[in-house]
This record gives sequence, C-alpha cells and structure tokens, in this order.
Amino acid sequence: MQYEIEVGGRVRIVRVTRTGATFAVAVDGHTWNVDVARIDAQTLSLLLDKVWSKDAVVAPDPATGQLMVRVDGVPIGAALNGTRRRRHEGGAHAGSGPQRLVAPMPGKVVRVLVKPGDRVTARQPLLVVEAMKMENELRSPRDGVVTEVRVVPGAAVESNAVLIVIDQ
Repeated sequence: MQYEIEVGGRVRIVRVTRTGATFAVAVDGHTWNVDVARIDAQTLSLLLDKVWSKDAVVAPDPATGQLMVRVDGVPIGAALNGTRRRRHEGGAHAGSGPQRLVAPMPGKVVRVLVKPGDRVTARQPLLVVEAMKMENELRSPRDGVVTEVRVVPGAAVESNAVLIVIDQ
C-alpha cells in the first residue's frame, strides 16, 4: 500500500509491504523493517530494525480533523493522504458522487445529529462516537444532503465502518 502522509506541512510518500510477520516501511526512499503489536485500540508497540522500540498512540483529533500521533508523549499532527484531502476539502469542491463518513476507530455511537434528507454543510457535526473513553465529534466532509444514516445511538462500530453517506 502507498500513502501520502502530511506532517508539519511536508508530504511524505510511505509504502507499506507485509513481509511475513513484519512490515517493510519505506519513507522517502529509506526502508525499515517494522514489527508491530497492537496494545489497545489506539496504542501500537513498534520495533524498528530490531533495534528501536517505542509505543505510539494514534487517535483522531476532532478539532483539526488530523490524526494525533504521540511517541514518548510528544504529539505530532499527521494527515493521511493530506494533499488529496486538501484538494477536495469544503463545500462544492468536495467532488461529485456520494461521500462516506467512516468510523476512524472502533467505538460506540453516542449521538446521531442528522437524519436522511437533512441538508448539511462542510465541517458540520454529524454524529458523536465514543472511543477510549473520549467523545469524538465526526463532521461532514462536504456540503450536501444526508442520503443514509447506517447507525443508531448505542451501536458498536468497527474501524472504517460506513456511518453516514452524503450526496449533493
């Protein structure tokens, strides 16, 4: 898989390839062998090239729409496929066709703020998901009309589950 990850305004090309039980992760042409173990829903234990070992906590930041990555307590904001996201952000420029709002991580739906047929604007709160004892407000990626709401309050959701569909 190839990703564009924006960190500090700089876009890096990251290629991830499974190599048996580990991963080969290439960033800007340099490759590391990475052994990953999930500690909990947000925490990963990383062993790079069998030398460097750190725990990384990865969680969405509802205020910025980015991922917040913490290594040794140091927060780093990152946007997955950041240039694509910026290109398509906001209003009528969000692209044509349906946009799917997905769960950023496993959790429980606390509140659904819209229903099918509701007109919404870009960045408008649509629902609240609780994960790791924190409430995350998920917002509309574009202006449009809610065509589907696939969850109800109290529902458990898996990471990347489609929650709401918005069309023009």
